[in-house]
Amino acid sequence: MAAQVADGLIAADNADLSNLIKRNAQTSKSIFFDQSSASASGARKRIRLDPATGSDPDLTEEALSLRLNAEYAGVQTLPEALATKQAAAAGAAAARKKAQQKKTDDGGAEETTARRMIEGIQESGKTTKKAGTGAPGSGPQNTALMQIRRPPGAAGASGAADASSARGQPGQQLIRVQDVHTQPRPEWHAPWKLMRVISGHLGWVRSLAVEPGNKWFASGAGDRTIKIWDLVSGQLRLTLTGHISTVRGLAVSPRHPYLFSCGEDKMVKCWDLETNKVIRHYHGHLSGVYTLALHPTLDVLVTGGRDGVARVWDMRTRSNIHVLAGHTGTISDVQCQEADPQVITGSLDSTVRLWDLAAGKSSGVLTHHKKGVRALTVHPTEFTFASASAGSIKQWKCPEGAFMQNFDGHNAILNTLSVNADNVMFSGADNGSMSFWDWKTGHRFQSLDTIAQPGSLDAESGIMSSTYDRSGLRLICGEADKTIKIWKQDETATPETHPIDWQPAQSRRRY
Repeated sequence: MAAQVADGLIAADNADLSNLIKRNAQTSKSIFFDQSSASASGARKRIRLDPATGSDPDLTEEALSLRLNAEYAGVQTLPEALATKQAAAAGAAAARKKAQQKKTDDGGAEETTARRMIEGIQESGKTTKKAGTGAPGSGPQNTALMQIRRPPGAAGASGAADASSARGQPGQQLIRVQDVHTQPRPEWHAPWKLMRVISGHLGWVRSLAVEPGNKWFASGAGDRTIKIWDLVSGQLRLTLTGHISTVRGLAVSPRHPYLFSCGEDKMVKCWDLETNKVIRHYHGHLSGVYTLALHPTLDVLVTGGRDGVARVWDMRTRSNIHVLAGHTGTISDVQCQEADPQVITGSLDSTVRLWDLAAGKSSGVLTHHKKGVRALTVHPTEFTFASASAGSIKQWKCPEGAFMQNFDGHNAILNTLSVNADNVMFSGADNGSMSFWDWKTGHRFQSLDTIAQPGSLDAESGIMSSTYDRSGLRLICGEADKTIKIWKQDETATPETHPIDWQPAQSRRRY
């Protein structure tokens, strides 16, 4: 008896639940279904949203379209960031979708139809065109990640117009953006012209140095003498003798009345400019000393030569602080600066080495050059430097020694480099050719050949050394014809009279 009562209650509950579901379905139909559009569309296609439930006879494709349009109209357009992410994975998603379509059964196909209706929902009151009807503008289902709302008059546009507009939509394709390196326009510099020729040496002028007060400069030559010249008039002031071979390096201390010199006789000398006599010798090199440099803030002297090592000397005690070993060839040039790397050396073994002065070890080796490095120059205001070998000039960034650019065009054996604060770099070669460069862009704005001294041989037209004065307005060159030539900028030149002949190259070598 109790079991029959329980069965009756369950049956009553099921009847109430069925009536409730039916009333809800009728209410939904009255809200979302438009009878006029349904009657105009002809036969109704039944849609089953959930394969686990039975088909609802009142739920047609038109009713579902209206319902989906009402619920998802505000979220059809994806945010730009999300559309970009989905565009990157569009290819993989399309492949997975094809594989899934092959494996799904009839119920899965109906789910795919409902999902496509969500993605490609049409405007309210218009039915979805079925594929294969041959209607104008019909085609494959749109799988774009973003839908662009078109005005009502755009619905009947041709297929070509739709294709052209689809190409501009995000997510349709991946476009490779070409990384075109735009070269900056070089700064205008006035051309340089010869100002004065100074004669007096009896050998090649191999070294030059300007004193900090910018009143005189010193020159060392193959005649084993050091001469002091007045910078304004070019008159000879003094001749210092003491070396027994070619003087290859000179430096004037900015904090002491000292002049330092080195030569092929293995000697490094310190001259007292108050008495014009040698007060110290620095012994240690095993062969000729080709270059020397003073540290700008420390009482330290760095020398290098044929023995392939750079020696760091205490200026006052004459003690050898460090022996910077690592090069396998002659050290042709050395430069010092305040910050690390405080010592930079160039060698005929085709390398440039950066040195940690505190540890006395190499902190970096630059191996980009293919031939021996003969010259170095450090920019007076920037944290950059340049190195030169035969036919190649390269610019570097400190402190790591990162390569910046090539200076292309001076195809000769380069002996000397100099740069001033106005970003004008000079390069002089063994055959007498000279080039002036814009430091920022590497543009050569002037190239010429030196004017040989009358009576000298053609083979004596080489430029062996160079330096700017302290103002950067005068360039002093020591040459193989035993003369010293001073160059200055043409004061009458303007950008109109001497325009920049600049044609940006399509590609620049980055090695």
